[in-house]
Amino acid sequence: MARVVGMTNPSVIIVGGGYGGITVAKALDEVADVTLIEPRDAFVHNVATLRAVVDPAWAGQLFIPYDGLLTRGRVRRDRAVEVHPGSVRLASGDVLQADYLVLATGTAYPFPAKLDSDDRATGARRFAEAYKTLAAADRVLLLGAGPVGLEFAGEIKAAWPGTAVTVVDPADEPLGPGFPAEVRAELRRQLAELGVDLVLGTSLRELPPTEPGAAAEFTATTLSGVDITADVWFPCYGAVTASAYLAGELAAVRRPNGQVAVTPQLRVTGQETVFAVGDITDVPELKMARLAQFHAAVVADNIRALIEGREATAVYEPTPDAIVLPLGPHGGVSYAPEAGLLDAATTAHIKKTFYIERYRELLGAD
Repeated sequence: MARVVGMTNPSVIIVGGGYGGITVAKALDEVADVTLIEPRDAFVHNVATLRAVVDPAWAGQLFIPYDGLLTRGRVRRDRAVEVHPGSVRLASGDVLQADYLVLATGTAYPFPAKLDSDDRATGARRFAEAYKTLAAADRVLLLGAGPVGLEFAGEIKAAWPGTAVTVVDPADEPLGPGFPAEVRAELRRQLAELGVDLVLGTSLRELPPTEPGAAAEFTATTLSGVDITADVWFPCYGAVTASAYLAGELAAVRRPNGQVAVTPQLRVTGQETVFAVGDITDVPELKMARLAQFHAAVVADNIRALIEGREATAVYEPTPDAIVLPLGPHGGVSYAPEAGLLDAATTAHIKKTFYIERYRELLGAD
């Protein structure tokens, strides 16, 4: 397989500079010529975006420069538009060749859970606009009672206790399957204490007539006949796997939901030198930042082994469902099979800094 012209070490191209991508890049920087392809001008700490919407002090902390991530390698601000095994065509028109390829493009998700812009200035403006809208709203409608909708509801009520927050979801229980009943019961208790109105087991007859995040009064009606009047609404569902750029042999292993089939070594199925990490994989587990980093450790070990002439023997075991779900700075619910249910105070402590210091260190920002 051809290497990038002028490079003497094996070349590794990582497509996507999210949690998994930066972890692989950092781990391989000393043994390979690493190129990280990322359209954003700064890393965005998505774990804390919902706090940033209600707390302007957090909005500026979300963006961490890529400048300090790599010592030998490079971060190229561009977008992959066509990826084959061993080659990446960029939006700029350049085509890069690689000995090893890592797919780490994750998922897109409606704002504010994830940003829908590639530059820091636009992102910061979006957070400021959302904060202004929420601060002036008397009633907020959130569609989706999964982790995003519940966390967002808790953040809004913690910041503005007098704001009415309604969460609508067709599921009969919040959070969804995979967690014990005691977890959902504790969530219900804390949400009721905050004053969040859960409207479950139904959905809206049609989406509100206003754009998401726009300040404008409207009334929406559920299929069960409940009228909900609000001043602003946000979709809290609809993750879309970012894999449309895959071509040829790689497109063939792309599943209908956009995820990519992988082996236990996190190789893309049918490929020896193409790996994938994070949300883009079809690993049967929740899609979370920390799990993308676990994937990254396995992939980095395997690529390092191949570079050194050894077998790629590191394997990834899917992680049982676990969650740390804050409901504002003082509440929330956590659960892991080995620890059981953790209370509000413990959850708030775990998510006190949203691990921002870890990522600043990883990205060399300190």
